[in-house]
Amino acid sequence: MKQKLVVLSGAGISAESGLKTFRDSDGLWEGYHVEDVATLAAWQANMRLVQNFYNLRRKNVLEAEPNNAHFLLKQLEEKYEVQIITQNVDNLHERVGSSSILHLHGLITQAKSTYDDSLIYEIKGEEILMGDRCEFGSQLRPNIVWFGEAVPNIELATKLVEEADIMLVIGTSLQVYPAAGLVQYFDTRKQLYVIDPKKVPFSRTQNIHFIEAKATDGMIELMKLL
Repeated sequence: MKQKLVVLSGAGISAESGLKTFRDSDGLWEGYHVEDVATLAAWQANMRLVQNFYNLRRKNVLEAEPNNAHFLLKQLEEKYEVQIITQNVDNLHERVGSSSILHLHGLITQAKSTYDDSLIYEIKGEEILMGDRCEFGSQLRPNIVWFGEAVPNIELATKLVEEADIMLVIGTSLQVYPAAGLVQYFDTRKQLYVIDPKKVPFSRTQNIHFIEAKATDGMIELMKLL
């Protein structure tokens, strides 16, 4: 039986595919303040602005290509039962064929109903248009967990971390909660690997191996260790 390897991935892995995040520059995301495009209040204040913003982000995602770090995570499935928990809203893990992916903050290639959060639809093409509605007649919005909204998959993610034999944290500075708190549920007697250019602070001191590198270089080193 293969060991269970849980991966928590963040913006750093997508950055190597050219996708920017709001943390790239003083809290601005592509020139916008986060509170203007990534909150429910922003949506209620200016739906068209928010919709257009995510339509452009979706276009960027569809034009981007997975990088070697994504492919190496897929390659780990030859040896381990790999579960990816990602904070990223892109579909780059899916596009290399990773078998098991849990999105904490939603998926930008999907839309959801503003009437019923459980109604989720795959988007055909790049855009959700104003006037695109669910079967109950409500406007569709991006399937993104905005700041201040509940993270529906956090309980499942916690359970997966608790059951893991090995854990890898890659491309995240663990600043956004509740995702950042997942590491606390990983057994300190088991091995934790952390790939990030900067050494991420941890309260635990045992069974932790830091690889201070960008995602792809760090994955190359990790493959040697494993």
